[in-house]
This record gives sequence, structure tokens and C-alpha cells, in this order.
Amino acid sequence: MGLGARVVVTLPAFMAEQTLAQTVQEIPAELDAEIIVVDDASRDRTAEVARELGLTLFLHERNKGYGANQKTCYDEALRLGAEVVVLLHADYQYDPKSIVRLVEPILAGRADFTFGSRFAGGADPRRGGMPLYRYWGNRFTTSIENLLLGTRFSELHSGFKAYRRSVLERLNYHAYSDDFVFDSQMVVDAVLHHIAIEEVPIPTRYTLESSSISVKRSLVYIGLTIYELFRARFKRRTPAPRA
Repeated sequence: MGLGARVVVTLPAFMAEQTLAQTVQEIPAELDAEIIVVDDASRDRTAEVARELGLTLFLHERNKGYGANQKTCYDEALRLGAEVVVLLHADYQYDPKSIVRLVEPILAGRADFTFGSRFAGGADPRRGGMPLYRYWGNRFTTSIENLLLGTRFSELHSGFKAYRRSVLERLNYHAYSDDFVFDSQMVVDAVLHHIAIEEVPIPTRYTLESSSISVKRSLVYIGLTIYELFRARFKRRTPAPRA
């Protein structure tokens, strides 16, 4: 896949009125990417800002959840003929300029699925403002995931990802949760399908506008992630039925 690949950058958005424009403006022009926004029934002017920016906008009539938002993002990106699909949060938590580094392993043929890691190379995301409960929760669940999946990633809870088209066509992401555990299900399924995954170092930055789930929801997310891991481990050990 060469540098001329069709890239579609998808932005799942919820209450992103204050950050959407800045996020979009920093997406590298060299990508020549199509940009789409999926607004999950925001109560602010997110949809209006997207229209003012001339972006392709898809609206959920009711709030469906982060996982459901991603499903719409991927469905619409594939429908537009994307060869590479990028997931970038609209809250400016991830650096849009890093998309070039994120898609490079896919364009070079080294990987089919990449994600930005705030821990790669020994980086400490607390210096970029990551809340302590998210830092330790990330470290804890990533360690368990690596142990049960047999992987060695520095982070497995990034919302900044890129996929080759074939990955999204292969994984049944519509069967995943409509909530935050969608991300964990995607990674676990990709590992089980032996998809080539590469993590890319990215900077960390948290602002007042950056979205962040509560401690309670974080604990629920961790519990569901661990459940998905043990389910995947059982699936690996269960022999295939005889013909």
C-alpha cells in the first residue's frame, strides 16, 4: 500500500464544541484525508461546528455510547472507500500531527493495526497530565492483558488508532459493546486473529476539555476488560469441534 492510499480520519464526538475545530485544523494536510465526524447526540454546538468546518457529519439521534459511535465511524469510513481508517478523539486529547506516524507502519506494510502509546519508550504520561487513577488503572490492566494474551505492549488502552481496511472487514466489531469496553474487545479480537499490530509512541496531553470517564466507570471498564481477557483465554484453550 503506497503513500497514495485513501485515508479517512474519523472523529467520534460528544460535547466537543470547544475542541473540534482545533483538532481538525491540526490534522496534517499531507495526508489528503477525508474527515468525518460522528456526533453522539451532543447537547452543545458540536454538530454546528462540524458543519461550519465543512466536515462530513453523521448524527446519532440519541446518545448510544462510545463503542456505538466507533461502529458508525468505521461503517461510514468503509462506505466511503477508505483503505486506511484513523480513529481520533475530537476532544484534542491526542495530537493530530501524530497521525502521520500512526499510519506509516500500515502504509509501509509492516502492520495492519496501529495504536498510539503514551507509555512507549519509557514515557511517563503523568507529565502530560494523565490523572493518577487512569495511569495506575492503565498500567494494571495492560499488565494483565499482556500476561493473558502473550503480548508485550506498553499500553493497550489508547483511543488513537489506525486500521487497514481489511482488519475492519475481518473483525465483527458490530458484536462488541456499545460502551468503553469496545476498545478492549477490538484489541483482544485482533490478537486472537493474529493481526499484525504495532504501537507508535505519542505525546500525552490532558486539558480541561479532554473527556475522561469517572473513577466508578473506570473500575467498571477494568472489570469488563478482565472479563473479556479470561473469555479470550478460555476460547484459546477450547479445542475446535470435530467435523
